[in-house]
Amino acid sequence: MRKIQIVTDSACDIPKELEERHHIRILSFPIIVGEESFLERRDFTPDEFYQILESTPRIPSTAQYTTMQFEELYEELYAADCTDVIYVSINAKASSTNGNAHLAKDSFYEAHPEAKEKMDIYIVDSKTYSLGYGYPVIEAAKKAEKGAKPQEIISYLEDWFRCCRVVFAPYSLEFVKKSGRVSCAAAFVGELMGLKPIIEFINGEAVTIGKVRGDKAVVPALLKKMQAEMIPHTPYIILEGSEPSYPDTMEAETEKAFGVPPVMRVKIGAAISLNAGHKILGVVYKGRPRE
Repeated sequence: MRKIQIVTDSACDIPKELEERHHIRILSFPIIVGEESFLERRDFTPDEFYQILESTPRIPSTAQYTTMQFEELYEELYAADCTDVIYVSINAKASSTNGNAHLAKDSFYEAHPEAKEKMDIYIVDSKTYSLGYGYPVIEAAKKAEKGAKPQEIISYLEDWFRCCRVVFAPYSLEFVKKSGRVSCAAAFVGELMGLKPIIEFINGEAVTIGKVRGDKAVVPALLKKMQAEMIPHTPYIILEGSEPSYPDTMEAETEKAFGVPPVMRVKIGAAISLNAGHKILGVVYKGRPRE
């Protein structure tokens, strides 16, 4: 019988209770705030991180999960008699973590040539962030629990990432400006005019696909995009930050439009809030496959 371990990293934003329930191994990214270093998920909650963002003069930075740490992980799972390790990574274009996982895999098999016949390591680039890969990782863990074969799980993940849409809007341009997502001049003009960018992750890149005027226009804009693209009767997720009224409205409108509530409502972690701020609203859903 195969023993499959599903692994991901902390930008997945998977709720703690689901991590524990489905025995998902989540690797915590270091977050550097001034002279201090913290581990995401271990040292602060999303709400506590929002407070850090508000109180620090400079945007915190992140560090990747290192090759040595991945080697130690593979050693540990091999010693635990795992037959398959499926690691789903944060967008490889924005982090060297995925590349480090591959380097560690090569090093591990060089040190343990006999392991090639005993433990397979699969590394999947999500090309996205947050529940864009957190949700399918949860589903992958459920499939493993039910006895699915590794290739069946990999096929499911690859299909999801071909179809996944992660679309969000920051209600404040403060952090978008600081992170360089838009120029200071454009952000200043946007603030004066009350414009909110609608941003989508497309093939690993954050792309501004439109702008709306005023806070109240965000929910209709996100809903309109979902209605145009979402495959009927597929699950969707709402991403939220520090403002509860926005996701409450989004949930009410999507349930009215699609007849079912979101499968999850999850607070964003550091990966998105560092770049777009914590006053945010987003959606994750499945559209037609991208070319």
